Order: sequence, then C-alpha cells, then structure tokens
Amino acid sequence: MKKIIPIIAFFFCVTLQAQDKKTEQKPQVVEVSCGQCQFGMQSKKGCDLAVRIDGKTYFVDGTKLDDHGDAHAEDGFCNAVRKAEVVGEIKDDKFVVSYFKLLPQKE
Repeated sequence: MKKIIPIIAFFFCVTLQAQDKKTEQKPQVVEVSCGQCQFGMQSKKGCDLAVRIDGKTYFVDGTKLDDHGDAHAEDGFCNAVRKAEVVGEIKDDKFVVSYFKLLPQKE
C-alpha cells in the first residue's frame, strides 16, 4: 500500500502538468487595414483596425489603428491594405491579438 500512494501521486502530477500545457500558437501573416475604409465593414462607425483571414474580416481587440502610425498617411491603414504577422484567436467574431508586427511594405 505504501508503494501505491507515491505511484498514484506521480501520475496525478503528470496529468496536471499535461493539462497546464497550452498549445503554442504560431504567427501567421494576414492582411490588416481599416475595417471601414478598406474592408467595407459597416457594423461599427468610425475607423477601426481589422484583419482579413481566409477571406473573412474581423475587427481587432488588443491593438488599435493609431498604435501603428498615422492611419490617414499615404501608407496608413485608412489608405492601404498592409500585411502583419499576428498571433491571436477569433472570439465573439473579433480577432483577439496577443502579438502584432506590421511588416514593411514591398516597393
């Protein structure tokens, strides 16, 4: 009986560690722009950052339009569709971003 208790405790700890491990999300390159100006989204008024993933657009939570430069500049989100490397997930029809890196424009 004394030998069984440590074995059960070991398997219990291994099971807890396996449950704590989250699958690491890999960055993906997506189109980003102003949802209203460039993607034609009309569910919100004003200008808001959005991503297009597999042809579907989502407003972004976790970073804002003006966090990445002047949105109304020639290469800004209201005037251009850009590429960004992102990590996040779609929740409640929004893209919740945990990592966002705007990529340089190709000439």
